[in-house]
Amino acid sequence: MPETFTHREQLNTASDQELVARAIANKQSFAAIVLRYQAPLLRYIVRLGCKNSFAADDLLQEIFIKIYIHLNEYDPFLQFSSWIYRIAHNEIVSYFRKEKRRPSVLTKDELLGFFENITDDADAIAHEREQHTAQEIQAALDRLEPKYRDVIVLKFFEEKSYEEISDILLIPQGTVATLINRAKKKIKIHLEKSYQ
Repeated sequence: MPETFTHREQLNTASDQELVARAIANKQSFAAIVLRYQAPLLRYIVRLGCKNSFAADDLLQEIFIKIYIHLNEYDPFLQFSSWIYRIAHNEIVSYFRKEKRRPSVLTKDELLGFFENITDDADAIAHEREQHTAQEIQAALDRLEPKYRDVIVLKFFEEKSYEEISDILLIPQGTVATLINRAKKKIKIHLEKSYQ
């Protein structure tokens, strides 16, 4: 009989690939994947703009259903987290397409911390914090086209590498770098306009 997870320690020490192999061998073991990824995926759903907690929970459930259905298609040569985030991203985009809107709900701390992630110069960080409110930063992010906002959220809020973002969005790493640089410039322009 296939081995299942009975203790949290086993869940914490198993690799993603081990979790997938066990879930494929025994459907009950899929719960370990849910336990590992439900909090990060729910944060991602909210960061991409799903304000309604019931809708976010429904969307999370839909994402796990898709993951469960397609688990046999997972390529073990890819990072599992990238694969799972790609499914989540596609479901979230589909949800917003149906809703015909894409709001934003990043927290004040996330927004103000955003400049610490994208600016190397400590004086510039202090200057930006003094100059812009969280609402202005949120407004600048909201004005970004989805392709720019997606890479910003994945890079600076989900802390994904260029390689992971490339796998999630199915675009070359060079394109990821270009989109991030353009997004940062657009944010700066929006913030400068809001300060004038």
